[in-house]
Amino acid sequence: MIRTELREHIFKMLFQIEFNDAADMPEHLKLYFDTLEDAADKDKDYIRKKYEAVVSKSEEIDKILNENTTGWKTSRMNKTDLAILRLAVYEIRWDADVPTGVAINEAVELAKRFGGDSSPSFVNGVLGRIAKLES
Repeated sequence: MIRTELREHIFKMLFQIEFNDAADMPEHLKLYFDTLEDAADKDKDYIRKKYEAVVSKSEEIDKILNENTTGWKTSRMNKTDLAILRLAVYEIRWDADVPTGVAINEAVELAKRFGGDSSPSFVNGVLGRIAKLES
């Protein structure tokens, strides 16, 4: 799988967090991986590791998001946008393998595909503000 596909699977797993108990997520992960019949073990491993890394930093990520949005705290955000932003903020802040511009561009593409009409501009604006602080 290419990174864009891997990122989409990570986003889908992160999206599920909003609708399931944390204790149930390992089972959801297993079920999700069962549907990825064509995925190589290395791809599943990459998805799992990055998903777990984002989850482990979710409190810090949400703090960053809440500090860099006006009138849009994470509790009020569209759940699709929130999952996309969490993944992108993780990549910008902690994943040295992903350049900031790539993280933002991929997040905007996910927002175009899965979000609402205003999602791409919202995601781009939030991430642009965060990226300025990171540089």
